[in-house]
Amino acid sequence: MSNLRLINETEITSDVTSVDITDVFSADFDIYKVTMNNVSLNSSSVAQIRYRFINASGSVVSASNYDSGQLQLSSNASFNQNRETNTTRTEFISYVDLSPESSSSTTYMFNPYSSSSYTFLISQASSQSGVYYGHKMIAVLKQTASMTGFNVLATASALASGTIRTYGLRVDS
Repeated sequence: MSNLRLINETEITSDVTSVDITDVFSADFDIYKVTMNNVSLNSSSVAQIRYRFINASGSVVSASNYDSGQLQLSSNASFNQNRETNTTRTEFISYVDLSPESSSSTTYMFNPYSSSSYTFLISQASSQSGVYYGHKMIAVLKQTASMTGFNVLATASALASGTIRTYGLRVDS
C-alpha cells in the first residue's frame, strides 16, 4: 500500500489568474505533496507561479507574513538567487510561457493544518520560457493558524492549462 494518498486533482481548462485548492488539509496528514504538470499560458507574456494559503475561514491569506528564498538555474546564464521577506505570497516557484512551453513542479507542504506551528514548504520546478530553467524554493507562512487549502497565483498573465494534484503523505507506525 502506498504512503501517498491522492486528495484532490484540479484541471486548469480556461484562462484564470489564480486557482483555489480548498479543503485538502486536515488532521489526517502533516505533510502534503503537490504536483503541477504542464502548466501553460495562452499569451506570449511570461508569468510567475506563486503560492498563498487558504485559512479555515476560506479566505486567501494575503497578509505580509510570507518569507521565501529561491534559486534559479538557467541554461544560458549563471544562477540567480531571490529572497523576499514579509510579502503577501511566496517567491515564485517557476516561470510559465506560451503553450507548448510549460512548467512542472513538485512541492512539499509541512504542517499546514496545525494551529500551533508555522507552515513551511519546499519546491522544485522545471520550466521553459525561451530558455530552460530549474528552480528550487523554500518558504514559510509565519502564522500559527490552521490552513485548509492553498491558492496558485500567476502574475502578469492568465493560466490556460495544467493539472494540479494534491497528495497526503501518510506515515504508518
